[in-house]
Amino acid sequence: MTFHKEGYTSLAVTVLFIFVLNALIQFYFPDAYVVKWIIYILSFLLFVTIVQFFRSPTLHISPNELEVLCPADGKVVVIEETDEPEFLKDRRIQLSVFMSPINVHVNRNPISGVVKYFKYHPGKYLVAWHPKSSTENERTTVVTENSNGTQILFRQIAGALARRIVWYVKEGDVVEQGQQFGFIKFGSRVDIFLPLGTKINVELNQVVKGGRTVLAELTNTQPAAELTSDVIAETHIPDHTEPLSDAHGEETLVIEHEAEKAKPAAPKKPIAKAKAAVTPAKKPAAAKTPNKKDDK
Repeated sequence: MTFHKEGYTSLAVTVLFIFVLNALIQFYFPDAYVVKWIIYILSFLLFVTIVQFFRSPTLHISPNELEVLCPADGKVVVIEETDEPEFLKDRRIQLSVFMSPINVHVNRNPISGVVKYFKYHPGKYLVAWHPKSSTENERTTVVTENSNGTQILFRQIAGALARRIVWYVKEGDVVEQGQQFGFIKFGSRVDIFLPLGTKINVELNQVVKGGRTVLAELTNTQPAAELTSDVIAETHIPDHTEPLSDAHGEETLVIEHEAEKAKPAAPKKPIAKAKAAVTPAKKPAAAKTPNKKDDK
């Protein structure tokens, strides 16, 4: 357990406020013991609240391509199928986690992959459980794509008390599952949009832990184009225009049916020889013998 860097300023201001308040009480009301003890107790509770709010647990996470980790501590307040109009523009399963002021407010990457989209939206500060807080409050939108091509969209949403969102990612970054991607101060909400068909492992009102609770399990969704090209590349299609003996280096094996073997072999018909294309030359005509009658 460590103290998060986002709380350094708040802790310094709190310590200064407690010191000044107690000094003034001691100076102006030295004999007001009851008042001083009340101030001491309230000062201690304020200090503990600030320290516990900015606590940052140290986690050892083994990335898993098919698991979606919870991005924050809190309670599941929404599980529903809805449209995502900003980037994905399709039907998704939305899970929302509400973080109260006593929860750890570190935000962690639900999956490993590449950040394909990031945008900050200024907006209102409705209470975090309000239905329109996801689209009207101050928020950030992050889309991460894993090695299988599955895209997960998640949002940091400011609430009535949480009026400062901090993020540590940008488009093109390679992120690791469970790694910190942001922080929201003093109560907020995180939405995550999953593909249809994803197995959901949590229920409404369930208390979840960021980086430890597995919200859902993805199916092995390799893109169809890549899958088709891989299958075609690995499939051998023989060339039937060539003799099998040439392709395999062995003579073709002919298997005869038993009934065919029992039939007597039909006598082979003689094959007529083709007539010569060129006819033989004619014999020269014999010379005429002289007529004896003419000689007389």
